[in-house]
Amino acid sequence: MLLPPLALVASALGLFLVLALGLVYASLDEAGRAQFAGLLLPRAALLVLAWMLAVLVATAALIRWWVPCMAALPELAEQTRALANADEPLRLRPHPDARRRELIEAINGLAAQRDGLREDIAAQVAHASANVRQERNRLATLMAELHQSVVVCNRDGRILLYNNRARMQFRALSHTPQLAGGAELVGIGRSIYAVFDRKLVEHALETVQQRLARGAQHPAAQFVVSTRRGQLLRVQMAAVTDTAQDAGGSPGLSGFLLMLDNITRSFDEQTARDRLLYGLIEKSRASLASTQAAVEMLGYEDLEPAMHERFLAVLRDEAATMKRHIDEVAARSARNLHTRWPLDDIRGVEFVDAAAKRLQAHCRRPVSVDCPDPALWLRLDSFSMLQALTSLGERLVSEFPLRGLQLRLAPRRSRAQLDLVWTGHPMSNETVTSWELEPIRIGGEASPISVRDVLDRHDAEMWFERDRVRHQGFFRFLLPRAAARDELATDIASAAESRPDFFDFDLFRVTPDDGALDERPLSELAFTVFDVETTGLDAEGGDQIIQIGAARIVNCRLLRYECFEQLVDPGRGIPEAGISIHGITPEMVAGKPRIEEVLPAFHQYAQDTVLVGHNVAFDMKFLQALERRTRLAFLQPVLDTMLLSAVVHPNQQSHRLEAIAERFGIAVLGRHTALGDALVTAEILIRLIPLLRDMGIETLRQARAAAKKTYYARLEY
Repeated sequence: MLLPPLALVASALGLFLVLALGLVYASLDEAGRAQFAGLLLPRAALLVLAWMLAVLVATAALIRWWVPCMAALPELAEQTRALANADEPLRLRPHPDARRRELIEAINGLAAQRDGLREDIAAQVAHASANVRQERNRLATLMAELHQSVVVCNRDGRILLYNNRARMQFRALSHTPQLAGGAELVGIGRSIYAVFDRKLVEHALETVQQRLARGAQHPAAQFVVSTRRGQLLRVQMAAVTDTAQDAGGSPGLSGFLLMLDNITRSFDEQTARDRLLYGLIEKSRASLASTQAAVEMLGYEDLEPAMHERFLAVLRDEAATMKRHIDEVAARSARNLHTRWPLDDIRGVEFVDAAAKRLQAHCRRPVSVDCPDPALWLRLDSFSMLQALTSLGERLVSEFPLRGLQLRLAPRRSRAQLDLVWTGHPMSNETVTSWELEPIRIGGEASPISVRDVLDRHDAEMWFERDRVRHQGFFRFLLPRAAARDELATDIASAAESRPDFFDFDLFRVTPDDGALDERPLSELAFTVFDVETTGLDAEGGDQIIQIGAARIVNCRLLRYECFEQLVDPGRGIPEAGISIHGITPEMVAGKPRIEEVLPAFHQYAQDTVLVGHNVAFDMKFLQALERRTRLAFLQPVLDTMLLSAVVHPNQQSHRLEAIAERFGIAVLGRHTALGDALVTAEILIRLIPLLRDMGIETLRQARAAAKKTYYARLEY
């Protein structure tokens, strides 16, 4: 707070008193001066006392009226700068003081006018860019629904676009896919070399460049890589060119496109088929040799009857052996054909809803649905399975006077249990078998396949059961389950767009020669904004991390769909005082991975980025305490939003996370959860960067140097 120096007030009043007395003294004659001095000197103590009283009164008046006005100006100026840089509408809070209230109202009026102009400009831009937005949506839809994994990288191997299929496949390649969804491998701005060998990719890229230089219109290269988890990926690489030309007159290469196909399963199937064929050849070779020898012996006319019969027995035995081998191969091949039928993953709720609508349309009966597990996924040829259910439903309503049907779906160990239920009217197993084996008929039209064929395609089972208590009968299907899809279950992160943006074409402009990290502008850096929740405050005294949450910022964009969130089993109790703050109970962390498993995944997630936190010294102390145990050190630069806030707003009274968020108009969701705090901190950092730039603080080095000069940087934790 700005206070007028007491010495300055005292000096000013003292100087005024001396000048006043000096002027009076100078205006008198000699006799008057002597008389004036005689009057003042005995009363010097009274004059000093009056001077001190005047100093105190003046100081009190200044503190009461002048100081608040002067102190309010820097604080109001900082709030106004924050308002001016806000992307969303933001207003200053009213103040009880009339003079400040009028100024705040004027500032808010200007902000409202600015926001109105922004809305007008945004409307005009939106109208003018409708076609561009439509093309963007088409691209996003195409990339989201494409069944092939697609990744686009810049020249430096930084990912600037990927689709959902690639996101799922990369996470399946993670060493720890069960931890935070394997989010450490894929992300905008991440390096593709975290998954693929750099030399192999660079060799393929060199091949593409050579073909491009020779004038190829669509140069491409193909290679197969083995990932760290033993997966085989077939990778097709294509060039992404720009309008500029290189020194040889060829189109410039700004990046490359990778199309990924996991061939592990097809390779294993091909290997199994080769082994099967090789086994048949090896087993048949001896039989063929014996058969050939027996045929040659039977050709002799003087062969004795006993020997003739003996060689005929050899022919019969070898023919039976070969038939058995061929039958075995045929049976295994048939099983492989069934398992190779194209099946897709579908959410169980969506499948039973579609089946209920189809049954209701064809059977003309109400169909109810019972599917209590929304996370249950099935692996089906949904069309053929819907045909089978519809055929059975039509047969039921044609044979029995049913009022309605019901579909029940629930998990059952490694399978999914689907019941087609009706009330009353039992049937014999012979009838069920005949329905199962006869061709499917829907609306009078016959299909070449039967219900049994559909079940064989899915390696599924079906039978009839009765519930005598409820007087119900039902067909029970055991269907294959699919692994639950990776979906962001955090309400905080799902509040953004309806479809995640897995691209940032601005990264095309980033080159590997952009300079040292410290000299890079803050707006061009990639940040990992993180927070940890702990059992207590003493990292060296045994307190442990119980949750890590993090989000990434690339090109000043918060990538909400690339978050890292993981509960951790601390291996010790959680005090009640901490539970009341973060809400994490011992039951929530029971059975969760230990920090030795979680920290390597987070370490890879944060690679090649600047670490950011709020009061980050606390979080870093816990990470540093784990270095010896995990052999992992976080050596990248670190920024603290609390210190940066003190740099930008030195006159604000509070730099707590909630206070900063309120100044910037940021909604605080999920406070005292690791991911919730990380997301709020990330939003704050995005708003601090332009304010730092206005102060001349543009690079990482400048930001770190400015943060070290603040008062909070001198505090120890």
